[in-house]
Amino acid sequence: MSESKHHKDSALKVHDGIDQPDAVSPEAAKRFKEIRPKSLEAVEYVRAILNGDRAVLSKAITMVESALPKHQELAQQIIEECVPHAGRSLRIGITGVPGVGKSTFIEALGKHLTSQGNRIAVLAIDPSSRRSRGSILGDKTRMEDLANDPNAFIRPSSSAGTLGGVTRNTRESVILCEAAGYNIIFVETVGVGQSETAVHSMVDFFLLLMLAGAGDELQGIKRGIMEMADAIVINKADGDNIPKAEIAAREYSNALHLFPPSPSGWTPRVMTASSTEGTRIREVWEMVIEYEREVKATGYFDARRKEQALQAFTDTVEETIRQKFFSNPDVMSLIPGLQKDILSGKISPYAAALRLVSGH
Repeated sequence: MSESKHHKDSALKVHDGIDQPDAVSPEAAKRFKEIRPKSLEAVEYVRAILNGDRAVLSKAITMVESALPKHQELAQQIIEECVPHAGRSLRIGITGVPGVGKSTFIEALGKHLTSQGNRIAVLAIDPSSRRSRGSILGDKTRMEDLANDPNAFIRPSSSAGTLGGVTRNTRESVILCEAAGYNIIFVETVGVGQSETAVHSMVDFFLLLMLAGAGDELQGIKRGIMEMADAIVINKADGDNIPKAEIAAREYSNALHLFPPSPSGWTPRVMTASSTEGTRIREVWEMVIEYEREVKATGYFDARRKEQALQAFTDTVEETIRQKFFSNPDVMSLIPGLQKDILSGKISPYAAALRLVSGH
């Protein structure tokens, strides 16, 4: 028997089998790609943001807020490409003490604006614990109707106890939202700290929400915040609360006349409104548009934007220096010893700070 015949008829011959299936089914692979999308380069991020892709916009803002160097580097590349497409929105800051109804008010006003064809973004700065760095981040729950509106984008951000970081992150998030085509940007802050001053430095119109008959101790609003306000709205003016709201509006209006004139030339207004019933929401927006028209006509709008850009530069330099200083290994090695000396009374906190800065 020939050798080829032997191999052909041998019981040891290996027969061709069926094609082996893929290790992962195509359906499963597709689902996995949907869950874990491929990392996008900066140009792809920018292209998607300019096309109004909300998912990619959210990812870009997450990178802005990230402390990882690789995320920060990519975020800055995206922002640089988006800057030429930004700056064409109306930026509105909204503040007020907890319980004043900020989220409900923004949702009522936001729904009114999207019904008119506007695209709005809400950047909500949530209070965070300095101890745990935890935050509530509940605005999407409180603004459920607006969150489901295709012409609205809601992004809660944790303040994480560092005001400078919030300021930079929010400013850069505004740029990304404007590039994505949102023509009205709301920046909401909790209304119990210095974040109001930071928000005022990045918006065109600053709105203060107040309650009627809450008592001075509950209002917790200092004169400085009232001086920053371009308008005060007495919220929850409905039912039996309407007379109280009207009295409060008159009192706040009288108080505003005691303040120095605004550099914008605009006389701050006081109005009443009800977010839950939707009353006077349209009138509030008409007032905002009137303000925009007036300050643009006088040139104040553009001058204010330029002033804010320079302020953003200064704030970013200060925040960057602070971060680099405290992440320096030599500085980090000196801090525990200086803290120990402060607690033992060997050195004053001021002398310890000077020693730390000088590196001795």
